[in-house]
Amino acid sequence: MTIAEIVDILDAKVLSGEELLARDVHSACGSDLMSDVLAFVKDQSVLVTGLTNAQAVRTAEMMDIICIVLVRGKIADSGMIELAKDRSVAVLQTQHSMFAACGLLYERGLRGGGKSHAKKS
Repeated sequence: MTIAEIVDILDAKVLSGEELLARDVHSACGSDLMSDVLAFVKDQSVLVTGLTNAQAVRTAEMMDIICIVLVRGKIADSGMIELAKDRSVAVLQTQHSMFAACGLLYERGLRGGGKSHAKKS
């Protein structure tokens, strides 16, 4: 799936990274806790979050996340946008909740790339 397809699926606005829309995304992670994201497996991912500051971009950079989707209509601060531009990370904004955004992406074939913490019986 490309970042452009994510824009369409989530009816998202591109806040930064228009030149990155053709890039492929292979997995997704949804979290507002960057410590949880750090436990996520790297792989050209998209981060679905409500966190709107530079910490999200710094975490994305460390984890090879190429796109951040801000949910619930959250507005990125200027520091986040500038850092995302400098680090070549696309930032999108959607009105969907995190649950709905993740569900829509999952429904269209995007999967999580992290290890499951669910117990197997």
